[in-house]
Amino acid sequence: MKHLNKLFALLMLLGLSSQAQDSNNKWAIGFGANAVDGGRVSAASKIEDQFSQYFDAQRYWNILPSVSYVNVSRSVGDNFSFGVTGSINKMTRFVNERVGNADYVVTNPGDLNYYAVDGAVKYSMMNLIGSKVIDPSAHVGGGYTWLGDDGKGGTVNAGLGLTLWLTKQVGLSWTSSYKYSFDSRENATAIPTHMQHFLGLTFKFGAKDTDGDGIYDKDDACIDVPGIKAFNGCPDTDGDGIEDSKDGCPTEAGTVEMNGCPDTDGDGVADKDDACVDVFGLKSLAGCPDADGDGVTDKDDKCPSVKGPKENAGCPWPDADGDGVYDKDDKCPDVKGTVANKGCPEVSDEVMKRLNDYAKTILFDTNKSSFQKQTYPVLEAITAILKEYPNSNFSLEGHTDSDGKDAANQILSDNRAAAVKNYLIEKGISSSRLSSKGFGESMPIDTNKTKSGKANNRRVEVKLIK
Repeated sequence: MKHLNKLFALLMLLGLSSQAQDSNNKWAIGFGANAVDGGRVSAASKIEDQFSQYFDAQRYWNILPSVSYVNVSRSVGDNFSFGVTGSINKMTRFVNERVGNADYVVTNPGDLNYYAVDGAVKYSMMNLIGSKVIDPSAHVGGGYTWLGDDGKGGTVNAGLGLTLWLTKQVGLSWTSSYKYSFDSRENATAIPTHMQHFLGLTFKFGAKDTDGDGIYDKDDACIDVPGIKAFNGCPDTDGDGIEDSKDGCPTEAGTVEMNGCPDTDGDGVADKDDACVDVFGLKSLAGCPDADGDGVTDKDDKCPSVKGPKENAGCPWPDADGDGVYDKDDKCPDVKGTVANKGCPEVSDEVMKRLNDYAKTILFDTNKSSFQKQTYPVLEAITAILKEYPNSNFSLEGHTDSDGKDAANQILSDNRAAAVKNYLIEKGISSSRLSSKGFGESMPIDTNKTKSGKANNRRVEVKLIK
């Protein structure tokens, strides 16, 4: 029997190193106590007699009050597993055959040692009933039993079991196995047909879970990072229901609409993209408001309640003279003008008439281009008018009467027109605005046969250059 003790110790070692038994954990180990029903069934006995003793443990069962069995099993797929069980017991109750209608007689056979090694194919019905806790099963198989010093023999086994899974990998198991012996009752070394019951714990081990998140590697889409079952083992760090790999803000709880990012002000712009996180704003302005609708965010707008261009920090361009032309574009910012004339006033026909009325009274010294003294107030009046129209250009044209030679008159007209131009330049009129030219006696406006006519022809005219 000492060899059987070694076998039992080996089975326990195998069990302790075994691994889990399901689609993830292929191996399982179970151990606990076993009970052997001391009843015997001969060829002449009824099989129901054996089962009648099932619930009378106190009278018929032989129980060794210690760990007395070890089971090692492996899943082979489709809810089937194959296992080997080694058990020991001590027979202190033995049921002799009854005679006629007499009751069975229970005797002590002498504390016989009981050893058994049994193999079985088990079918789990847990998936069949759709449970994750209650695991009923049925098994068939065979084994070999030693009883005392001489009794030994093979058996064909069948039975039922029930495991209650206390956790995912630990279960409380009960199994009853009917062990049918083909040996004759008259054979002194025969092993009787009997029942054996097992109560113990079953442990499933070994499925690899690298990140320790409770999801086995074969089902874990993120093997090296702890995650949750809802995302096949991938993490959702911020707990917003969006796995980190698809979450634009994996450490901040957000919404699906914002791709997992928060939107504190509810303006439809995720906080990570929102330049004004706490203020409702516009998507086009990175989540910032624009109260005056000028396209410049309030925080950058120096005039947030008045529309203005971005180039002027959201403020309207000034128009000091109110002529509709911004000062930046107004050639005459202090004088009201027209848009067509770039903010400067346009020279009217009336103004031109005034200029020419003054010009007609310009008096020169005889045959010279120098001014007579009484002419200077006239020239000052012309200067003042030209300064009112700083964006207008003028041409000064000199004319003479017919007295004298044509060539001399041409030169005299050129010089006199130039003299007026130079005076105006000296008084602050830009030279770029003025031009001068003489026409001699070629363009009379009156007769040269009378003294008054000749006086009219001696003139300087002012023309507007358009």
